[in-house]
Amino acid sequence: MRTSTLPAAGAPAAVRRRSTTPFGAAVAAAAAAGRLVVQPRMGFPDVAGMLTGLRAVTAADATTVGTVTLDSYTRVGDHASARKALDEGSDLNGFPIVAHGADVTRDMIARVGGGADFAIQVRHGSPLPLGIVQALLDAGLDATEGGPVSYCLPYSRTPLAEAVTAWADSCELLAEQVDGAHLESFGGCMLGQLCPPGLLVAISVLEGMFFKQHGLRSVSLSYAQGTSFAQDVDAIGAMRRLAGELLGDLQWHVVLYTYMGVFPRTPAGALSLLRDSAVLAAVTGTERMIVKTPAEAHRIPTVADNIQALQEAARAAESAARLPLDALGVAAVDPAGDNPVYAEARALIDAVLNLDGDIGTALLKAFAKGYLDVPYCLHADNAQRSRSYIAGDGTLQWQSAGSMPLTTTAPAGARQLRADAFLDMLNFVQRRYDDAALEELPTAGPSALLSSALLKD
Repeated sequence: MRTSTLPAAGAPAAVRRRSTTPFGAAVAAAAAAGRLVVQPRMGFPDVAGMLTGLRAVTAADATTVGTVTLDSYTRVGDHASARKALDEGSDLNGFPIVAHGADVTRDMIARVGGGADFAIQVRHGSPLPLGIVQALLDAGLDATEGGPVSYCLPYSRTPLAEAVTAWADSCELLAEQVDGAHLESFGGCMLGQLCPPGLLVAISVLEGMFFKQHGLRSVSLSYAQGTSFAQDVDAIGAMRRLAGELLGDLQWHVVLYTYMGVFPRTPAGALSLLRDSAVLAAVTGTERMIVKTPAEAHRIPTVADNIQALQEAARAAESAARLPLDALGVAAVDPAGDNPVYAEARALIDAVLNLDGDIGTALLKAFAKGYLDVPYCLHADNAQRSRSYIAGDGTLQWQSAGSMPLTTTAPAGARQLRADAFLDMLNFVQRRYDDAALEELPTAGPSALLSSALLKD
């Protein structure tokens, strides 16, 4: 909870009290009240812009948490360049938390809600995050995201072994905090638009176990909306079951990302996709959702764009939660998560855990042996032998699993993926939603049934 007296700037980070409400507790309280927490990705370089964005999020007609997304210089540890950009008024693509300094950030956060509690997460993309973690803690914040695999393989050339060590140190620093801290695995978003969900779920859960091993008591597991609503329902069910089995007594929740790939270019198509992700969150009991905006395909979203997306998602989720599943075209959701995605993710997790008792070491061995292999990921520590494809029913399937302990059934005649077929897959979701919008169909997914059901009420 926000304290009335801030510690001196020179006080050791370990004894500082946070300036915001505990992140994990805020999400848990909303879930207990039956409300989906919605969250933007926004980040602005200057204090005035960032403060305006955070205040707008607190005032949105939705249950929200805030985001401070960091700039590219800070993500790679080039704080001198970030400071120079600030001094010269040059544009940055996020908030340079280290360059601004703890006092500036802490004062900004204290001014966000006019004294009201508000949970905020720092998002960054760094494979070597220790400096960022120290900076956010010094500023009185308690939540961030990433992981040794999920913030290394997609974003950097950093050796995986270095990322594992850096993330272990960062987890332990977060775990030392008197009031605790929260860490979200980004594992469910690993090139998520073309990665079959079994691997996404496995990496997210394994990173959650890594966080637990290094002392964290509050974590979240991510999953990125994919190409098939039904498969996504299975994936989130599988993730919830695995978290229950493997995370013990940790405080945890699931966070869903609106589709991370090529976004629809038509406003109607983009809104349909956003609403479908909100319906997915509602029917799976997901606690938190990261939104995208209809502006994504054309420009950097404004504060107003983000608020519109937050409120649209909140309304769609609330409406879907009031309806029976069959009204949304959804089959009964298996509360036990007993489905093909669970079986695949469990096989991958077991293969990794059998390699070593230390999760970090096990992850390194798993990538070295190809037991984990992210399709189309060019990082040097990734085996690059796995390939996926979009099946006729819209689900993501394995064309080749490489050395992963999975059984695959490639489509007839599939040997090598051509560049045009790869581009076609990348645009699969965008094309489906835009085509529906241009043909003036209600939507491409379950939100059409949601709209029809609401009109009948």
